[in-house]
Amino acid sequence: MPRFYIPPFAWNPDRLALDSAEAHHAVDVLRMKEGDRATVFNGEGSEAEVEFAKVGRQGVELRRLSVHKAPPLACRVTLGQAIPKGKNMELILEKATELGAAEIVPLLSERTVVRGTEAEHERKQHKWQRTVVEACKQCGQNWVPRVHPARTPKAFFESGAKYDLMLIASLQADARSLKERLAEFGGRPKSVLILVGPEGDFTPAEIALAKSHGCRALTLGSIILRTETAALYCLSVLNHELQ
Repeated sequence: MPRFYIPPFAWNPDRLALDSAEAHHAVDVLRMKEGDRATVFNGEGSEAEVEFAKVGRQGVELRRLSVHKAPPLACRVTLGQAIPKGKNMELILEKATELGAAEIVPLLSERTVVRGTEAEHERKQHKWQRTVVEACKQCGQNWVPRVHPARTPKAFFESGAKYDLMLIASLQADARSLKERLAEFGGRPKSVLILVGPEGDFTPAEIALAKSHGCRALTLGSIILRTETAALYCLSVLNHELQ
């Protein structure tokens, strides 16, 4: 069944409506018509099964059939991802959504190749937020991850965000497996931060900065992974152990 997104500020279970972009997708792309059914969701756990009651030039009227609320995952996982080259960031965003990440923080590390102005980063943030919405529509996720503005690791730590467990993917000798890190924690964290570096990894100074703020080095095994593979590996094992 097709899925469409209604932002939280526009979510009214008694009067559900699609914005112009979603209406265009439904009517002009999918060729949906009166009597067809779909699912709409608000990105904060709520979804509704609806019927297309009226389709016309003035818009789409929806008839609510049922409403459901999905609970959030047991652990809120934040991915701090150094921005990679090319379109790999969009791949990471899509797969992070499928793997249940709650937040994604794009990081401008010292070895990040992709640079730009503040305005360019703002445009990318809006584009990336739309990417995770589209991923939610495809995979059935009713909780849309928040994509933060791009920032340096230093600015990120200075923001004061708090997590039960903070991890950084690392090739250093003191890196330990996730099972060992969870055993050290002594329970099941409700929130986890995982940092993944760019091509060439974080610099020693960035790793030291992360550790000084409480991050523990996490090994991903003996094989060196590409940054996009490392991100998906980390999210997968966290999902397996904590969700």
